[in-house]
Amino acid sequence: MDNYEKEIADEYSNGKLELKDPDNELLKQLAEAGRQTFKKDKRINIRLSSHDLFGIRQVAARKGIPYQAFISGLIHQYLEGDLVEEPHANYGRRKR
Repeated sequence: MDNYEKEIADEYSNGKLELKDPDNELLKQLAEAGRQTFKKDKRINIRLSSHDLFGIRQVAARKGIPYQAFISGLIHQYLEGDLVEEPHANYGRRKR
């Protein structure tokens, strides 16, 4: 935990902070926002090398998820900024 999280935990432990359960309307709104955020309503086709597909399937199997869900998750994480490129990476480009 960072300092802010520790401060909140300490206040809760000392009875200075009271947590309230969210009301049903807020829970409904959050559930709908979650459904809309993760709704998969578009299909794409993509060609991958056998080597890459084999690696993707291995990693997905270790994580216990279908490989298509793994690929979709990687794309989502990248777009949300959770996966970032290395500044000087070549990504398969030949050095000149």
